[in-house]
Amino acid sequence: MRNSSEIHELLNELEDRPAHELEDQDLDFKEWNPRSMSDAVSLVVEMAVCMANGGGGTVVFGVNDTAVGRSRAIVGVPAEVDVNRLKKAVYDATDPRLTPVFQEIFVPEGTGRLVLMQVYPGLPPYTDTSGKGKIRIGKDCQPLTGTLRRKIMVETGETDFTAIEVPGRAESLISASAMERLRESARREKAPDDLLQKTDRDLLGTIGVVRNGRLLRAGVLLAGTTEAISEHFSGYVWTHLRMVTDTDYSDRADGSDAIPIALERILDRIMADNPIATVPQGLFHFEIRTYPEIALREALLNALVHTDYRIPGPILIKQFKGRLEISNPGGLPGGITPDNILRHEPIPRNPSLVDALTRLRLVNRSNLGVRRMYQALLMEGKEPPTILDEGNAVRVIFRASQLSVPFRMFVAEESDRGRLLSLERLLIIQHLLRFPEIDTATAARITQQGEPDAREILTHMEAALGYLERGGTGRGTYWILRRDLHRRLSASGHPERGRRIDWEAAKTRVLSVLMERARRRESGLSNEEIRQITRFDRNQSRRLMLELMKENPAIKQVGKRRWARYEYVL
Repeated sequence: MRNSSEIHELLNELEDRPAHELEDQDLDFKEWNPRSMSDAVSLVVEMAVCMANGGGGTVVFGVNDTAVGRSRAIVGVPAEVDVNRLKKAVYDATDPRLTPVFQEIFVPEGTGRLVLMQVYPGLPPYTDTSGKGKIRIGKDCQPLTGTLRRKIMVETGETDFTAIEVPGRAESLISASAMERLRESARREKAPDDLLQKTDRDLLGTIGVVRNGRLLRAGVLLAGTTEAISEHFSGYVWTHLRMVTDTDYSDRADGSDAIPIALERILDRIMADNPIATVPQGLFHFEIRTYPEIALREALLNALVHTDYRIPGPILIKQFKGRLEISNPGGLPGGITPDNILRHEPIPRNPSLVDALTRLRLVNRSNLGVRRMYQALLMEGKEPPTILDEGNAVRVIFRASQLSVPFRMFVAEESDRGRLLSLERLLIIQHLLRFPEIDTATAARITQQGEPDAREILTHMEAALGYLERGGTGRGTYWILRRDLHRRLSASGHPERGRRIDWEAAKTRVLSVLMERARRRESGLSNEEIRQITRFDRNQSRRLMLELMKENPAIKQVGKRRWARYEYVL
């Protein structure tokens, strides 16, 4: 890819030759279409897909690639074109999602502005959301045919950055301390003894990071010396900051260690400032950290293993007084989003690295790492982590919420009874400790599954486990925590919650109020007033009124959105 300084230098060459002569595998110039914004955006999407399939590159928008002379060639991009909107347009229109970086270059010619799109290499093949795609071959974007798709998938150098062989003797690249830390971590996870007793070279060969007598990049990340890592992963670094404010920090540490060493160094720094709460249980007192170590370990491993090592940038850990943030370069791959991450089939960005760690039992292919993070926090009555896909990075946020001793005791007692609380049950119970009720749609959303599965879990928690009580009927069905359980699990004696009225009863009550107000020639009811009557939420109240208007034509809606009111016309 080309940076802005390189592009400025190339623009000077336009005085003597057209831009298309300057193009290369990783560089293209395109004229912006000022007459049709949709056509212009479609070209941006097409070029993003083309470059991503071809290994990444830079596209300069605003240049006529056939004209000679700067004044004729540099047409520019209109000022009203928002680069943030372009980024969102590409993200929304590509599959898997692409998140190029857009930059502006200011020039004296044309509109005075060019737009650079930097497309980082990822895991091709990429297409637009209709399934169409192109691939950069030389200076051209060619249709992504079936043959080319197959070629992309089998060329591991294109699909797995960590699968590339590293020149030199494998033994000269291996760190003894990294190997011992790797063995120690694997031993904790009950990796096979016969594997751990092998020599360094044989162990790395068994887990698949030695090929043709050479160490793969994955092997360098797992067991390489600092010098080997610096040479083959020049952009890799981890940074831990103790934050005082959002912009200032009091302490900092950086490293470019092999993954097993990096993991332990970062954990040691976090745990040094990870407050402890003591929980009495019978004759014993248990010490529980603000951030559970298992959740931290899984989040850090995810960051180290799923980083896009082709993108320069740190694996960044910011430790605030009230929260901890872990971010790594590279967005969520292959259609994974924060809204489906608990159930989406795992798609590793670095398959060779993941495969090696899987054989050592340090990660698994069943996507259990994220679920473990959630479960470790929820079973202590704490908030689940927040996962953000920021395009070029993924950020995981842990909140320093307080331990709920009653909830932790409840989980332990249920476990003793043989009732292991699944992640789905924990999510539902924790939701009901923050909100008075839950319906099927909400349960499906927070557990990231379909409504039939969510309804089955809710029904089981009501009928078989006795945790919930059901209210309402039909589409208005909802569940609340059993009252005695709610009182027990609420650490601060949560006040008794008001019950909603039944769905059909709610319709009868609202209809009666509307008719009485019409007889008195008073105005009807707003959504907020309906919520006060029914104790429904905004969407439920809106749905109820849609049903009422369909059943009773005398009810009319006046106004729209927040100004809407419902009147009964006599």
